[in-house]
Amino acid sequence: MTPTRPHPAGVRTDGVALPSPSRLARLGRRDFGLIGALFLALAFVIAFGWLAEEVIEGDTAQFDLAVITALRTPGDLADPLGPPWVEEMGRDVTALGSFSFLGFLFAATAGYLLLIRKRGLALLMTAAVLGGTVVSTLLKYGIDRPRPDFPHTARVFTPGFPSGHATLATITFLTLGVLLTRVNADRRVKAYFMTLAVFLTIMVGLSRMYLGVHYPSDVLAGWCVGGAWAVLCWTVALWLQRRGEVEQPGTTQCLGPEA
Repeated sequence: MTPTRPHPAGVRTDGVALPSPSRLARLGRRDFGLIGALFLALAFVIAFGWLAEEVIEGDTAQFDLAVITALRTPGDLADPLGPPWVEEMGRDVTALGSFSFLGFLFAATAGYLLLIRKRGLALLMTAAVLGGTVVSTLLKYGIDRPRPDFPHTARVFTPGFPSGHATLATITFLTLGVLLTRVNADRRVKAYFMTLAVFLTIMVGLSRMYLGVHYPSDVLAGWCVGGAWAVLCWTVALWLQRRGEVEQPGTTQCLGPEA
């Protein structure tokens, strides 16, 4: 009878290599992260659905009007609260969420990713921004909510709910923030990038309310839609990356840092 020889660690009896314990632990953390991201996206969707229902039924009208009025000079609803330079700053900040600026930022980012041969990330950025634009536009015209009936200097061309500036700023800045976190291993730098992305997103939304072109519920809905879409796009991207790593170990991943 031939004695059984011990097999090397990480190798099955048929000679097929098994994932290392550290790799299995890493996959477990990724599974947990994907599930958490899906729940976050679902929470954003539920919050938007609740807001949309409240807006359609008119239950947010009193709150919306109170906030918008509080941001105007008493006795002159055409004048935002504060000195003229604050109003000018509000217009500058709101431009960060415009189609023009975000379009330039998107084109510059996608072009850079293509130049450094990260086609997967460029495709992700394109799907997130263009897809979010389509979703926001469909929701706007589907709900067709009028904007605040206050005099303002900003020109508007679409219905108010959800805020397109808030939606697209959330998608673009959060996606760009996540892209930047993937090229730096320092947790402090990662936190800085994401904090900056969230800060810019919030400031764009607040500027829309300050200028009187959107109700608070419009902006909140835009944040919900943009957050849900951005998280969903990244969840799909990470899921595809994980499948590639599990099914074809050792191959170059188009969405990874070294793609």
